[in-house]
Amino acid sequence: MEEQIIRTEYSDLMQKSYIDYAMSVIISRALPDVRDGLKPVQRRTLYDMYELGIRYDRPYRKCARIVGDTMGKYHPHGDSSIYEALVVMSQEFKKGLPLVDGHGNFGSIEGDGAAAMRYTEARLQRVTQEAFLADLDKNVVDFVPNFDENEKEPVVLPSRVPNLLVNGSEGIAVGMATSIPPHNLGEVIDAAKAYLKNPDITTEKLMRLMPGPDFPTGGIVVNKDELPAIYETGTGKIKIRGRVEVEKLKGGKEQLVITEIPYTMIGANIGKFLNDVAALVESRKAPEITDISNQSSKEGIRIVLELKKGTDTEALKNLLYKKTRLEDTFGVNMLAVADGRPETLGLKQILEHYIDFQYELATRKYRTMLSKEQEKREIQEGLIKACDCIDLIIEILRGSRSVKEAKACLTEGITEGIHFKSEASRKRAAKLRFTVRQAEAILEMRLYRLIGLEIQALIEENKKTLQNIAEYEDILENHESMTRVIIRDMDAIRRAFSRPRRTTVENAEAIVLEEKKIEEAPVMFLMDRFGYAKTIDVAVYERNKEAADSENRYVFSCMNTGKICVFTDAGKMHTIKVLDLPFGKFRDKGVPIDNFSNFNSSTEQLVGIGSMEDLKNRKLLFGTKSGMLKVVDGSEFETNNRTVAATKLSEEDVLLIAEVTDGSEQVVLQSQEGYFLRFPVSEVPEKKKGAVGVRGMRLGEGDFLEAVHLYHAGTEKSVEYRGRTLVLNRLKAGSRDTKGVKARS
Repeated sequence: MEEQIIRTEYSDLMQKSYIDYAMSVIISRALPDVRDGLKPVQRRTLYDMYELGIRYDRPYRKCARIVGDTMGKYHPHGDSSIYEALVVMSQEFKKGLPLVDGHGNFGSIEGDGAAAMRYTEARLQRVTQEAFLADLDKNVVDFVPNFDENEKEPVVLPSRVPNLLVNGSEGIAVGMATSIPPHNLGEVIDAAKAYLKNPDITTEKLMRLMPGPDFPTGGIVVNKDELPAIYETGTGKIKIRGRVEVEKLKGGKEQLVITEIPYTMIGANIGKFLNDVAALVESRKAPEITDISNQSSKEGIRIVLELKKGTDTEALKNLLYKKTRLEDTFGVNMLAVADGRPETLGLKQILEHYIDFQYELATRKYRTMLSKEQEKREIQEGLIKACDCIDLIIEILRGSRSVKEAKACLTEGITEGIHFKSEASRKRAAKLRFTVRQAEAILEMRLYRLIGLEIQALIEENKKTLQNIAEYEDILENHESMTRVIIRDMDAIRRAFSRPRRTTVENAEAIVLEEKKIEEAPVMFLMDRFGYAKTIDVAVYERNKEAADSENRYVFSCMNTGKICVFTDAGKMHTIKVLDLPFGKFRDKGVPIDNFSNFNSSTEQLVGIGSMEDLKNRKLLFGTKSGMLKVVDGSEFETNNRTVAATKLSEEDVLLIAEVTDGSEQVVLQSQEGYFLRFPVSEVPEKKKGAVGVRGMRLGEGDFLEAVHLYHAGTEKSVEYRGRTLVLNRLKAGSRDTKGVKARS
């Protein structure tokens, strides 16, 4: 066949392909259907378990079998997505109404993952079987071919539960996402019944029956007045707090016990919460807390904070709500697939779709049941009629040469070829007009049905069938009757599966945190040669002055409310709050200074450090590897930023010194070739921090500065140079921007 080249615009092709992909993700993977509240992977997994016969009253089956069967028949998207959906549907801390009964390790509220699918087992929950899958044999929903057209799968499960609201849903599609909180089953059914009786009911009235979300983890919703607007539009933010109780201990002490957590804290966020509390203690924002322990178990959440005697527990609770995820926000976006397209729905719209779906299910169910009852009636009436003329029927059967002849006689009165005992019998047989279905039932009838009691039971059964037909016709023909049936089914589900509300919904005042004003006081900053920093009391320093000065690289006083400035060879200045540094005993090790700032000792070298309070009234001498010098006013380094550029460096240049000067010192420049130049600091001009500076020393080709030394005139300063001690004071004085003198090796 001749090859054809189809020319098309690349952008058009990309646009079409991307739209196809996006719609596939939106409709077939990420978003739930408003009717049964399930995503495709959840629906397929539950249906496969139903098909495999893994019912609630039967033994558990390996999850690997369920996942493999689901993937092979209905969901060809990988086993991990199927198993994850199976696990989530079994977790009571995520779902208000778990749909799968898991056996084995299915993860924990603290974020532990489930065991591998080869170890775990599962089966359907009773509610899933009775309220989601019970009527699949009654033609209540449409079935479509699976991906390879070898199986059939339901388009939607015939859910009697308003599952989209009860279990909620979370999913990220392309360009859109859904986030629906879980609700209380009993309350949602009450709201659905109220809407069913009065479609014009307002959202505010519905919310008297369903006050708001009911999270499996409990907690407290604190913005009750904002909820009607959220449920009207389908979008908004729900504020949730954990439940904190105060327990009294012996000796007048108290402890805070967190018994319920915000729904958003499930998983790794519990560990983050504990770390955040520990950080508050370390930063002395919550010094009242003496110990933190997570005593949670299968019985529930129990996080204990032990407190000092006399602690203001209310103020501490407010601090925890404000500074940790003990108060969090749940973003609501009630997006679901409705009528084949994604749509953001309010509460009334969701209930409307649910009720419409219930009417559709009831109509299809009772039509199917009516059809079956009418078939039963036809057969029953035929058998009863046959019992009245059983002798004639036996005569027809005995006189017939084939089943076809007998059947033709029973249905159409054709007597040719049939031997009768008398002409009267032939005339009577010619008048028979059983239906085809009745004739088949008569031909298949066993002789024991001719017993008197069996005939009476058949008559009673026919009466029951007639009653059922009348009932089903009434349901299908009268809207009120169908409504009563739907309400009856809702009430049955409510009685069997509802549970008390766990989440409290109320209005609470916004947390106003009055941070304790820290009493300003001087402290001593100490940092050893390994970069471990701490602050100590001035009096402690005075008692250990000699040891502190000899053991530490940097020692200076600062205010506890101030900041520390760290200058690095990259020309940057990093700031650290003094309050962030550990305050303790003289022999405490301290903490690496990297932990408190953006300074990274693996990529930068520290060249100077000082208190911002002290620097702003002083001047700093800057010197670089290329020999550039300048003096900068310390006030230029006042900033609220954690990192700023301290000076301008040319390419491949590095900063060697950033040290406080009063202008009276001597500066000595030391080059790699062994040249030393001594001159007064007063010869170095003052520049802005953004300037490169002036040349301090004339360097030979390939030479560069190794060090910059600063000392006060009248004091002796010596350095180690190539194995011998060199006294800087004895160097010949020179002028800035000269070559200097070469030291003897």
